[in-house]
Amino acid sequence: MLQFVQQRYPHLWPWLQLTRLDRPIGTLLLLWPTLWAVWIAGDGSPSLRTILVFTLGVIVMRAAGCVINDFADRNVDGHVRRTEGRPLATGALTGKQALMLFAGLIAVALVLVLFLNPFAFWLSFGGLGLAVLYPFTKRFTHLPQLFLGAAFSWAIPMAFAAEINALPPAVWLLYTANLLWTVAYDTQYAMVDREDDLKIGVRSTAILFGDADRAIIALLQGMALFPLMLLGRQLAFGWIWWLAMGTAASLFAYQFWLTRDRDGASCFRAFLNNQWVGAALFVGVLLEYVLR
Repeated sequence: MLQFVQQRYPHLWPWLQLTRLDRPIGTLLLLWPTLWAVWIAGDGSPSLRTILVFTLGVIVMRAAGCVINDFADRNVDGHVRRTEGRPLATGALTGKQALMLFAGLIAVALVLVLFLNPFAFWLSFGGLGLAVLYPFTKRFTHLPQLFLGAAFSWAIPMAFAAEINALPPAVWLLYTANLLWTVAYDTQYAMVDREDDLKIGVRSTAILFGDADRAIIALLQGMALFPLMLLGRQLAFGWIWWLAMGTAASLFAYQFWLTRDRDGASCFRAFLNNQWVGAALFVGVLLEYVLR
C-alpha cells in the first residue's frame, strides 16, 4: 500500500514521511499502554466510543508529535545519518508546511476529545503540552526520554477519566510502569544516534548513561515490571497476567543480549522488539477479563 502511494502519488510521500505513517512502530508503542488503560478502566468492557476515540487519538497524536519533532530538529536532522532523508531536512517540505499540518492534526485531535467527558477533555491539554515540549527538551537536558515517557503515558489517566471519571491508584501504577519502560526503549533508540548526537550537541539518556547504558536500561525495565506486578495483585489477576509478565521479562532479556555490542542495527532491533512487550501485556489484560 505504501509503495503504491509512493509510486502513484509521489507528492504525498513527504507528508506521509513527516507523520511517520510509513513507520508504525511509534504508533504501536503508544497504542498498547493506552489499550491496557482503556480495558482496565472499563473493567474488561470499555465502551466502543472510548476504544475508537483513543485508538484514533493515538494515531493522530503520534503523527502530530512526529511533525513537531521534525520541525524542532529541522536544522540538525541533516547531520544525522538515520534522519538525513527526512522531508524537512531535504527541503521536500518547509517548516511552514509542517506547522500547518501540525495545527490540522491537533484540530482533529480536539474534535476527538469532544466526544469524551469534561474531565478527559481538560486532561488532554496536558498531553498536548508535553507533546509540544518534548522535541525541544534535547536542547537543554540529557533527559528528553523522561519527557517522552510522560507524554506517551498521558493517555492512561485520560482513559480512566473517560471511562470512570476518576483517577484511582491503578492509574499511577500504569503511568509509572509505562514511563519507565518508555525511557528504557527510547534510550535504546538514542543509542543508534549517539555518535552523531555527540558531534552536533544533541542530548539524550544514551549519552548521559555512557558505558552504563545497558545496565541502566535493564534496571529501568525491571523497575517498570514492579508496578505492573503490584497492579496485578491489586486487580486480583491470575496466572495469565503472570505469564504475560514473564513474557515481557524474557523479551527484555533478549533485548539486553541484542545490544551486547552496542552497534546501531542491533540497538534498533532491540527498540523495535518492544512492540511485542506491549502486545504481550495487552493480551494478558484482555484474557484476564475474558476468562474471569
